[in-house]
Amino acid sequence: MGIKTDSIKIAFFDTQTYDSDSFDKVQKDFGFKITYFKSRLTLETAPLTQGFQVVCVFVNDVVNKDVINILERNGVALIAVRAAGYNNIDLKAIFKKIPVVRVPSYSPFAVAEHAVTLMLSLNRKVHRAYYRTRDDNFTLNGLLGFDMHGKTVGIIGSGQVGKVAINILKGFGMRVLAVDTIPDKEFQKKTGFEYVDLDTLYRESDIISLHCPLTKESHHLINATSIAKMKLGVMIINTGRGMLIDSKALIDGLKAGKVGYAGLDVYEEEGEYFFQDFSNKVITDDVLARLLSFNNVIVTSHQGFFTQEAVRNIATTTMENISGFFLKKEIPNEVCYKGN
Repeated sequence: MGIKTDSIKIAFFDTQTYDSDSFDKVQKDFGFKITYFKSRLTLETAPLTQGFQVVCVFVNDVVNKDVINILERNGVALIAVRAAGYNNIDLKAIFKKIPVVRVPSYSPFAVAEHAVTLMLSLNRKVHRAYYRTRDDNFTLNGLLGFDMHGKTVGIIGSGQVGKVAINILKGFGMRVLAVDTIPDKEFQKKTGFEYVDLDTLYRESDIISLHCPLTKESHHLINATSIAKMKLGVMIINTGRGMLIDSKALIDGLKAGKVGYAGLDVYEEEGEYFFQDFSNKVITDDVLARLLSFNNVIVTSHQGFFTQEAVRNIATTTMENISGFFLKKEIPNEVCYKGN
């Protein structure tokens, strides 16, 4: 039996139905009081945190200096990020004010498998074939793909997700190149791939998949300069963070034919659209609209994490983080500010 307490009140922002469903199931073992807000945490909604000890946020909630000041005045003691990434939080502004915890690992298999799904779907034109056969069109013209076996894939970031992706793609018989600021030599020796520099990866890869965190150094890692170094017809996959790619440069690459395919589970301005229904509205983001217009681009709405196992693990770890902070006087999975 888990720890039970009704003294901790949690303000839960950007709530989707699957969020409340999964957290309510886990919540039975903890007994916290959760209030679900459908709205995202912003400067306008931050006053809603009055009377709550915990604020639970997702990737598109805004936790900047102004919001942090409101949370501090309202007595918020902990921010719990129900995700691995935390680039939406101003760590410098929150340092020594409110601790931040996250879910560092919920299912690396979920995200890596989604990345490979995008690769296979783009390669074999599954998205186009699906709509074609629904119109009773069973021709194969325009659906020609290539064998993954024997091709070279570049993995940028060999953390937990990157490692799973490497194992899957090695199973296809692909040559795997990887880049990481902290290479895992033991995993490399065990798995049989190559660590190379970025230029080599750009030059030799048929497919490039992004699995690195978003930092100042990795912001717009994929840009006009890096795309120019890549193979003609390269496939680019991003299941990491949207701002790893300069979207306008990607569009230019697609229009020129330099980029042959793009699979995007994230988008640099996704906060305005992802997780929402715009089917009866007009997309006013011209860059996103242009990306959606290409038949060699697949955009999914940040669903890489979205498996039964991952959703359950996110809820469990988030509750354990909160329980540890208040009841065990620990800060498990704390996000630490390292300074500039």
